[in-house]
Amino acid sequence: MDIAAFLVNAIRGGLGNLAAYLAAHVLLCLLPAFYIAGAMTALIPKESVTRFLGRNTRQAVSYPAAALAGGLLAVCSCTIVPLFAGIYKKGAGIGPAITFLFFAPAANVLALVYTGSVIGVDLALARFFLSLAFGIGIGLIMALLFRSEDAAHDAATSQMFAAQSVKGISRSALIFLLSWIALLLFGTLKLDFLTDSYLNTNLPLPGAQEFQALLDRLVPFDAGKGEEGISLQGVILILLLAAIGLASWRGFERIHEGFSAWTRAAIALIGWTLLVAALNMQSTPTGLRVGFTGKFFGVLLALAVLFQLGRAYLSDDALRDWLWESWRFVKQIFPLLVVGVFLVGVIRVLIRPEWIESLAGSNTPLGNLTGVAFGVFMYFPTLVEVPIAQMFLRLGMHRGPLLAYLMADPELSLQSILILSAVIGKLKTWTYVGWVALFSTVAGLIYGAWVDGMSLGVVVLYLALFLTLLGLALWLVNPRNNQLDAKQGQTF
Repeated sequence: MDIAAFLVNAIRGGLGNLAAYLAAHVLLCLLPAFYIAGAMTALIPKESVTRFLGRNTRQAVSYPAAALAGGLLAVCSCTIVPLFAGIYKKGAGIGPAITFLFFAPAANVLALVYTGSVIGVDLALARFFLSLAFGIGIGLIMALLFRSEDAAHDAATSQMFAAQSVKGISRSALIFLLSWIALLLFGTLKLDFLTDSYLNTNLPLPGAQEFQALLDRLVPFDAGKGEEGISLQGVILILLLAAIGLASWRGFERIHEGFSAWTRAAIALIGWTLLVAALNMQSTPTGLRVGFTGKFFGVLLALAVLFQLGRAYLSDDALRDWLWESWRFVKQIFPLLVVGVFLVGVIRVLIRPEWIESLAGSNTPLGNLTGVAFGVFMYFPTLVEVPIAQMFLRLGMHRGPLLAYLMADPELSLQSILILSAVIGKLKTWTYVGWVALFSTVAGLIYGAWVDGMSLGVVVLYLALFLTLLGLALWLVNPRNNQLDAKQGQTF
């Protein structure tokens, strides 16, 4: 293959991956996450976040609470970053926030159930327990390494949100936030009552099937390779997403100057586009078959509640603050997401499947590091990584490196690294990346040793020894940090 053909193939892979991602994952996954993050920042008092996730909250409360909150959200690494940014900006400690960031995509309920049904219950259980232990461990380590920065961040958020009420979250704001979370769950959960169509109609659209065939050639669909393809509905959604971007830029950029026609157009477009995304559209020889799914009615209900709350119970100032904070997250995160998803598509073209057996065919440190590397450069959205893992097994990957891949893939995608660095800074981001890579490798080695015949008791002993050493290191470091904080306090 000459250089020109190689570059064309790589660019096509990047654009195809980006188009498939925008069509399938941005609207019902990422878009609600932006507005949830904006609501947490604008409407939720800091004390409501720090009560459970603050740096001064008891560790026995904050870290399990962070893991529990993350485990209930069936989201991928790109969707969890805006939510992480929302709680972190509102005063959550870096440790609990990192535990939330790690655990949510790695071991949420839906991912665990799907992993168990497709690959095996043993791997699903290993994924849960090791993700829980190591997610809390990484959070504790980050809290210790960046203790002084965390204290400064806490003080800064206290000053930033000093004008907000300290009486706690209002009932209307809480219902507003929960309605957005419900909308997110309606859009992401793969349950039969949500995905089944209850009403169907046919729209006459000549040439729909031919256009779909063209799309299939441009952006191939192959579930075994993680290629999601793009449908006619996906093209419609991308065009609507572009319209939302234009209207939001014109309507939200100066939202504090007042609501405008562009503001109302952006809000209307968001609602209509979310409903279109929840439909089931299929190209047929006579046109377009549209199915009204349970997801559609769930999203419609959530939007109706949100509209009523916004109109009747939230003040204009609260609405403006919410829209501005959501738009600020979009501007900060979305461009990096686009770049990252495109680069991942380009890199996928370079990686050959036959490398898997030669590099990750045995439970060695190199094999597990290879699994982690595949998680970074072959990122797949949540649930898509499970059939990909099944493909890796068929190609000869050992189950130990496979677990390392399943723990790293939701955490260390190239785009999430780019986005995270914009939220917490490069030093914290690469420190987090290093610990996730190390812990994922250790998890793969421990589970792989059990697969290769090591008794469960010895495996548990190794894990307990690792956690004990970690706990001992934390116990030794804590008094020193307390003394350092006391000395710093005396200097002020």
